[in-house]
Amino acid sequence: MSSHHIVRENQEAALLIANGEACSMDLLGDLMEWSPLVVVLDGAIHRVLEFGIRTDVWLGDFDSGISIQEEDLIQVGGVKKVHAPDQDKTDLQKGIEYLIANGHKAVNIVWATGRRLDHTFHNVAIIAQYREQIAISLIDNHSRVYPLPNNFKKWYPKGTVISLIPVGIAQRITTKNLQFPLQNGKLELPWETGNSNEVAEDGFVEIVYESGFLLMMECWD
Repeated sequence: MSSHHIVRENQEAALLIANGEACSMDLLGDLMEWSPLVVVLDGAIHRVLEFGIRTDVWLGDFDSGISIQEEDLIQVGGVKKVHAPDQDKTDLQKGIEYLIANGHKAVNIVWATGRRLDHTFHNVAIIAQYREQIAISLIDNHSRVYPLPNNFKKWYPKGTVISLIPVGIAQRITTKNLQFPLQNGKLELPWETGNSNEVAEDGFVEIVYESGFLLMMECWD
């Protein structure tokens, strides 16, 4: 770790590794560099062990049939095993709630898209429900998705592709510095979405909305 950067407990974003399509090792390494805690969900532990990825917590209902040999290896490595048997929630939800309960303020989530489409759809949709409790970014090789606050302002270069995706309905939306602006508009999945918009000019994009939930998707592919 570089001497100029000090990780303050529970201030840097934790890293949560799900069991979808793997991201590049470069991206994973960048996210892990300052993460104070790495949580791996249930069946993903097989792949994490194979790649030699640092793991602090292994969490899930453990219905993936991990072998005794691998479990022994985990225990030797000092990994904390957290049993979360609630069948009414997915492992991703349980992982996010574990971080909230332990005081973490932010989390980056990887390996949560790709592979099973039902898992991808659910993983993207459910992050909105935690927006008041923890800052969440769901990241893969092509995009970054996060719940949008009701008042948003961020600098982007011209041509940056962003999408505004409602979770249900979002209303009274006003945007500035987008190619396709909204003025007191409404987005409603699946009929009206803000898919594949672009930043009009170098500068700040501003988005304000009054009700509902919006997800920001920053896309680079």
